[in-house]
Amino acid sequence: MNGAAGAFRILHVSTGNVCRSPITERLTRHALAERLGASRTGGLVVESAGTWGHEGAPMEENALAVLLEYGADAEGFTGRELLDEHVVRADLVLTATRDHRAQVVSMGHSAGLRTFTLKEFTRLVRAIDPATLPAARSREEVVERAHALVQAAAALRGWLLAPSPEADEIHDPYGAPIPYFRSVGEEISQALDPVVTALTGVPAAAGAAGRGPGGPLYR
Repeated sequence: MNGAAGAFRILHVSTGNVCRSPITERLTRHALAERLGASRTGGLVVESAGTWGHEGAPMEENALAVLLEYGADAEGFTGRELLDEHVVRADLVLTATRDHRAQVVSMGHSAGLRTFTLKEFTRLVRAIDPATLPAARSREEVVERAHALVQAAAALRGWLLAPSPEADEIHDPYGAPIPYFRSVGEEISQALDPVVTALTGVPAAAGAAGRGPGGPLYR
């Protein structure tokens, strides 16, 4: 295990760590809390950083607005530059683009088998039979299930290729108006749904509390 004892660390990576990765980090936390509750969520630690991260910077204003529309907690966020120590600790690295994935892998630390773009990981997770994964009835079992999921996804990577390079990309909304940020937020939330379901063994509830501008957070 690369993370702290008894925990599984998920690291979301984008460029500046002020738009895409903060949205993904906080939507992941929000969904995990809804699915697992406080007693089991503690085994999953969700963080983010940027390959050109604005160290100490606040989240971009439109990213913050989108998170609030989804009902996610945006408090206390500060940007971070991606460091070796972040990659060393992470058990799963999910990036916004293929370039980000390549940059993480180039840092070494045996990161290749646990680093995916978010959309790539979503595609792989959809092909994994949930019955082959450990149950997630306790905090410890949630961690065990998360490790098993990453191993299963890595084993499938060479067999389930993207239909096009574009299919694995989430484009940078930095500087764009709020409607574009909302479309990116929706793109991220849809990619996260099967990932969170696979991690927790709990599907999203119908009419879940977290809602974005276009309806339920997870559809």
